[in-house]
Amino acid sequence: MKVKTRHRLKFIFLAVAIVFAGLNLMAYRHVRAMFTYAPGGDRTPKPEFLSFAGKIRLLINGVNIPRPEVDVPPSALAVDAVPVTIHLADRSWISAWYCGRGADAPLVILFHGYAACKAYQLREARAFLAMGCSVLMVDFRGSGGSSGSDTTIGYREADDVAAVVQYARGHFVFSKLVLFGQSMGAAAVLRAIHHDGIRPDAVIIEAVFDTMLNTVRNRFRIMKVPSFPSAELLVFWGGVQKHFNAFENCPVRYAVRVTCPALFMHGVDDPRARVADARRVYDAVPGRKQFVEFPATGHESYVARYPSQWTDTVSRFIAGIKADHPRSAP
Repeated sequence: MKVKTRHRLKFIFLAVAIVFAGLNLMAYRHVRAMFTYAPGGDRTPKPEFLSFAGKIRLLINGVNIPRPEVDVPPSALAVDAVPVTIHLADRSWISAWYCGRGADAPLVILFHGYAACKAYQLREARAFLAMGCSVLMVDFRGSGGSSGSDTTIGYREADDVAAVVQYARGHFVFSKLVLFGQSMGAAAVLRAIHHDGIRPDAVIIEAVFDTMLNTVRNRFRIMKVPSFPSAELLVFWGGVQKHFNAFENCPVRYAVRVTCPALFMHGVDDPRARVADARRVYDAVPGRKQFVEFPATGHESYVARYPSQWTDTVSRFIAGIKADHPRSAP
C-alpha cells in the first residue's frame, strides 16, 4: 500500500512539474511576442473578437504584433509641421513631429499607447492645435520612426519622456509644458515624473492602468480564463527578457509624485484598464486633479468617440493652465 502511495505521489508531482514547465514555456513565448514587435505579418485580432478555437490557438501560439509604423508625413498634422530627431547617448534615437504656435502658447507633448505610434494621435494633436497649443508628437523607441523594436509597456519609455522633455526645454519656446499620455504613454509620463524628476506644468492622462500585473490579468479576464498563475508568469518572464522588474511597473505608485494639475480621462467600459484601476491612480495624486468618465467607451480614442465632450473638457483644462503662474519651470 505504501509503495502504491509513493508511486501515486511521484506521478502527481511529475504531472504538476510538466504542467508548470509548460506554462512557463508558453509564458516565455507570449512575452517575447508582446515585448518585441514583429517585422511584419498580420496583427492578431483582439481576444474579445476571437472564437473559442481562436482563443485556444492564441493561448498556445501567442500573438503577432507587427512593429507600428508611420505611414503619413508630418503635413498630416499641419502644413507647417516639421520632423524632429532626438539623438540619444546610446546611439538610439526618438522620432517626433513639431508644430509651433509661438512663445505664448503651451506646448503639449503627446505620448502614444502600446503597439501604436504618433500617427495614432493625430486627432488629439489637431485638437490641441485648434486650442492654440504647440504640439510635439513622439514615437517611443520601438515604434514609428524611432529606433529599435522593443517595448517595456511604460517602464523604460519613461526615459524617452524625460529625454524628450529635456530636448523640448532646450530647443523650443513655450509658456507652459503639458504632457499628454495614453495608456502605456500615461504610465511612462507618470514614471518619468516619479523616477526621472521631470516637472511639467500639467498632465493629461488617458486610459491608464494601475499596475502591470493587473493589466495583464485583465487580458485573461477578457478571454474568460483564469489569470493565475499565467499573468504572474508573463510579468516575471517579461522582466527577465527585457532586464527589468516588471512587477514594479506601477503607475499607482508613480502618481504620488504628481503635484502639478492633472486631468484623468477614462472609458467606463474599458476591459484592459478598468475604470476602478484608473481611479486608484487618480486617488494617489496629491495635487489638483479632475477625473472624467466617458460612457460606453473601451480602450480607444475618446476624442474620436466623444469629440465635443473631450474638446470641451480639455479646452477648459488648458485654459486653466494658461492662467496659472509662474511660467514653466526650467
